[in-house]
Amino acid sequence: MNPDVLDAFALAITVDAGPPAFPGMSAPDLAAAGARRSRVQAAMAALRAAAPETGAYVNECDYFQADWQKAFWGPNYARLFDIKRRYDPDGLFTVHHGVGSEAWSPDGFTKVPWRAPPHKRRVL
Repeated sequence: MNPDVLDAFALAITVDAGPPAFPGMSAPDLAAAGARRSRVQAAMAALRAAAPETGAYVNECDYFQADWQKAFWGPNYARLFDIKRRYDPDGLFTVHHGVGSEAWSPDGFTKVPWRAPPHKRRVL
């Protein structure tokens, strides 16, 4: 967890509710879902402008969170990544935006060519 979450003076939750994605297994309304996502992203941008460099709680977060390693895990990410590689080298235990999930496709079903996470990349 990002230590910023523990030191926060407030928790802001932003949501735009809509119908279930698959009511009765009918096709989802992608245009409406996109509009809801845009409204949530606009609200999150306003919050980030007011409070930049803050953390996010991974269990109540923006599914599309940019820079999620820093937002969710903060300075702990590098240490957690090393632990993950040591104890789960094949990435069996993977969740969206979990430590080490860079090795999986966005849907979580396919391994992708390994790419070092931001803290392991070197600028040449």
